[in-house]
Amino acid sequence: MSPLRALFRREVALAWGRGGGPLVTVGFYAGVATLLPLAIGPEAQRLASVATGAAWVALALASLLSLDRLFERDYEDGALDLLTLSATPLELTCAVKCLGQWIATGAPLALAAPIAAIALGAEVRLAPLIFACALAGGLAFAFIGGIGAALALGARRGGLLTAVIVLPLFTPPVIFGGGALAAYGSGLPWQAGMALLGAYAAAAVALGPIAMAAACRNALS
Repeated sequence: MSPLRALFRREVALAWGRGGGPLVTVGFYAGVATLLPLAIGPEAQRLASVATGAAWVALALASLLSLDRLFERDYEDGALDLLTLSATPLELTCAVKCLGQWIATGAPLALAAPIAAIALGAEVRLAPLIFACALAGGLAFAFIGGIGAALALGARRGGLLTAVIVLPLFTPPVIFGGGALAAYGSGLPWQAGMALLGAYAAAAVALGPIAMAAACRNALS
């Protein structure tokens, strides 16, 4: 088994077993979807108008829950030092860790996103696009969140610091994904919003590991 494959399997296993794994994030997501009608009222028309946007905001917030331990556990037990000194570039290691995070938490959230949106009143025909947007957005959230988690290494209240760092960077995917869904629901061209979301996710995948590796080296120095 190659080192990267072993690392990927380790990260997925840790993400699934860390504090309840995806059950916590999906439960939080379901909680937000359940509380929203209580906050704005049960009127079906009002809920339908905010369903997709609310689902995106809940997705971004749920993605934060598992970020604080992405690098912290390896930093505390010394595994991060070994990963830094290994023959595998640290940038590639960071990318694999984020992919494992995305598979363990981002994919279940993407599966839950159409269900939550439809429960809030979104049209059923939006479900495939909601799923596709949530997959791309979840990938961006995982890699952007990894930057925040690496920058918060060694800090007190690292989870809060991670949220402060990454929440502004989560805004573009929410705008692009929500815009694409709103345009599709209104019968307008939606491809531009989806393309921008995909481009943002691709940029996060390409540039995120470089920033993560630099932050990890700085925390270890």
